[in-house]
Amino acid sequence: MDDIQTRLKETSQNCLVAHEAWDSKKQDKKAQEELHSAIHELRKVSSRLEIDLAVSEREKVTAKPLPIPSHKSSNKGAGASILDDVGSAEIGSQPIIQKSAPRRRRAPRKPQS
Repeated sequence: MDDIQTRLKETSQNCLVAHEAWDSKKQDKKAQEELHSAIHELRKVSSRLEIDLAVSEREKVTAKPLPIPSHKSSNKGAGASILDDVGSAEIGSQPIIQKSAPRRRRAPRKPQS
């Protein structure tokens, strides 16, 4: 963080100096280019600061385990979960066979007259 603070102080000071130089001579192309360059450097530092902020927020969020919602944690059906077969993915392992409800028989056809 010290590197970012140092860069932020230096680039903001350079930007301020370039702005003052441009403000006194607005028609000077060199002063305008220096101000553009200083603004660009300031944007790069602020982007780096935003990235570090996002990384620290992500670390805070991922440090807390997410609770499993109740509708996902309850076992509603007798079917196997997607991850139940992860450990038995070796060659020659038996696939999980889900038993289904018995099928209804067809009604006998009526004779056509």
